[in-house]
Formats: sequence, structure tokens, C-alpha cells
Amino acid sequence: MPKAYWISTYRSVNNPDKLAAYAQLAGPAITAGGGRFLARGLPAKVYEAGLEQRTVLIEFDSVAQAVATHDSAAYGAALDALGDGAEREIRIVEAA
Repeated sequence: MPKAYWISTYRSVNNPDKLAAYAQLAGPAITAGGGRFLARGLPAKVYEAGLEQRTVLIEFDSVAQAVATHDSAAYGAALDALGDGAEREIRIVEAA
């Protein structure tokens, strides 16, 4: 079964306090779901139409594991804490 990658990009952070509250809940929820943080922060370099956005890359053993983690009650509590604190996009991509 191929691994999966959860990729989050942050278009804007509207409330740093809400983002901090989200991070305190999201990290443990994601690691409990089997996620391994590979990278997080601003890009070292962007090319083409790349945007200077905070990006988070998390590895899972499968798409099903990543989706189950996202849809879990623990991660749902993190999303509730974030609320409108950031505008972002999350993609789950299966490894080639």
C-alpha cells in the first residue's frame, strides 16, 4: 500500500492565537493517527507561480490513515479551535 502525504498551505493567518490553539491540539491528534511531520514553515525558495506561504508536509502509511486522522474527533477539536484563524488548503496525495 503506498504512503500518503498531507500537504497544508496557509494563504493567510488571521488570528495567531487561534492558530496556536489549533497547533496544540492538531499535532498530538495527527501523530496519534500515525502522521509523521516531515516539514513545516516558510519555503526556502519558491519558483514559477510559487507563493511564500507556510507549508506543512505530513507522511502517513496510507490515504485511508490520513483521511481517518483528518476526520477524527481529536482533529475536529483542533479545527474548532482554529475556526476563522487562518485561510488554508489541505491536500492528501498518494505517493507514486
